[in-house]
Amino acid sequence: MVRVSGNGATHQRRMPGRLLFASIGFGVLFIAIGVKLTDATILSPAPSRIAQAPRLPPAEPPVSRAAITDRNGEVLAVTVRGTALYARPAEIDNPARVADQLVRILPHLERDRVLARISPPRQFAYLDRFITPRQQQAINDLGILGLYFETAERRTYPRGRDAAHVLGAVDVDGEGIAGVEKWYDERLRVTRDPLRLAIDIRIQRELREALEWSIERFNAIGGSAILMDVNTAEVLGMVSLPDFAAANLATAPAEQRFNRAVTGVYEPGSTFKLFTAAMALEEGRVTLSGGFDASRPIRIGRHEINDFKGKNRWLSLPEIIAYSSNLASAHMAMAVGPTRHREFMGRIGMLSRSGIELPESAATLAPSQRNWRDINTMTIGFGHGISVTPLHIVNGVTAMANGGTLRSPTILAVPPGVEREGTRVISERTSEQLRRLMRVAVTDGSGRQADSPGYFVGGKTGTAQKTNERGQYQENRRISSFVGAFPMNAPRYALHVLVDEPKPRADTGGYATAGVVAAPTARRVVERVAPLLGMVPETDRIPQIQATIALPLNGRARPATAAAPAPRPAATAPTPAMLPRTPAPSLDQPAPPIRRTDVNDGIAMPRLVLAPISPETGRAAR
Repeated sequence: MVRVSGNGATHQRRMPGRLLFASIGFGVLFIAIGVKLTDATILSPAPSRIAQAPRLPPAEPPVSRAAITDRNGEVLAVTVRGTALYARPAEIDNPARVADQLVRILPHLERDRVLARISPPRQFAYLDRFITPRQQQAINDLGILGLYFETAERRTYPRGRDAAHVLGAVDVDGEGIAGVEKWYDERLRVTRDPLRLAIDIRIQRELREALEWSIERFNAIGGSAILMDVNTAEVLGMVSLPDFAAANLATAPAEQRFNRAVTGVYEPGSTFKLFTAAMALEEGRVTLSGGFDASRPIRIGRHEINDFKGKNRWLSLPEIIAYSSNLASAHMAMAVGPTRHREFMGRIGMLSRSGIELPESAATLAPSQRNWRDINTMTIGFGHGISVTPLHIVNGVTAMANGGTLRSPTILAVPPGVEREGTRVISERTSEQLRRLMRVAVTDGSGRQADSPGYFVGGKTGTAQKTNERGQYQENRRISSFVGAFPMNAPRYALHVLVDEPKPRADTGGYATAGVVAAPTARRVVERVAPLLGMVPETDRIPQIQATIALPLNGRARPATAAAPAPRPAATAPTPAMLPRTPAPSLDQPAPPIRRTDVNDGIAMPRLVLAPISPETGRAAR
């Protein structure tokens, strides 16, 4: 029998009470915690900081190439993600059977090519760079060992053919190979912000439809159309036909890839007479009331320069432009002289690339400084003997119309309110005179069919014969073009339309010259795009506005000594009688002319070199 000491007995007697007290304490504690949890989660739930945190989807890495948009934000080119299919041939057991299965799912692939790519000794081969999720699932369901998928990207062009030549394309590795895609390749790779072009896709579509109408009507082989802002030199629309879908550049034939607007160089014909007139006015060699003799051909050796339906008399400057006289234009250019003529051509950008941000931009073809002689000045004076692109012509006209400032053409949108730098090439007074001459060419000249009531179109037609491989002009192959601006009282836009090898029609009197081909197309463009540009025809103020830009066709009465002569033998070279007559004093009398080293007593003495030229050089450039 074990006896417990007094202290131990006391401890045993107290143990149940302590345990009861502890149990009660823990019970109260758990009840308190339960009440608190019930209040916090059911009765008065507190907002959860986790719940308040934004729930964002997992971020995907950005695509490797930025989008391209038009000036209004319409997407023209964008990169989308997809799936690429590739193979490891060493892991494929039956290549022939696999090739049969794949072409049933991907019918655009060629079986023999697929078989070659999935057969040894190849170690790796892409079969398709971009497949749809449905195609991926179907291939996956085949359970074929050796076929794999990876994330891929593809450049897409939602507008199809619209602006295809401008946009260009990328290769299978996503690198730019043409157009804006090539010029701004690094910018599109590095910067994720969309590249905003000056192109307005609405204008682009109207240009294309109007040009297509003209090409079909005259059974032509192609053409181009350009619309520019005369104050910023932004290209709002640029079309070359035939064209292609931008996504199919690699498979498009050469004639579709060829960009007539910036790559094709051609002899501009009579559109160049605007620049000859601007040069002569700027150099003080003629005034609006002055003129030149066009009564007889210019013969140089066995070659002859003549007019198409010539007036055979002295012509005032407005008549030279309206009647498109080759003879008077040749004399007008010679009044300036070869040295100053070439300098002026270089000043207005006709001797270099246009500077637009397109890698396809071509250089012009012109005689070198050493070879630029009198005969070159004569023929270039009326648009032959020099080859330029349509963009050169329309950009030059922007300077003629905007007050005299030449700016490099741009395919990028200019932010509102930003004034682009430029170079003054003619005075504001000369520009104002050119605007009047351009208007006369439409109201009284061969450009009548370009006129659109209320829009006051001004411009010049040009019909130039094409040459063959030997450089000889061909009678039935021509280029018809029109260049102009509108409205001439306050020019905002410049336009160039070119139709390549139009065929004569019975309803045009058997003609396919610019007056019946390009001029109506220009009017069609103006009437379609002007409303899109926020312009309303001012038909209620036609007389008032026309009065501010009108110009008498014959600036002054012709002197009695210069009466229409009887037919005479062709001259072998220009004579003083053909040189500019000194008009009576008038308000538009310029400052004294700049003297040249080859001027004798104020009369420019031509220094003709009997250089051989094509027998066809003298043919008319209407």
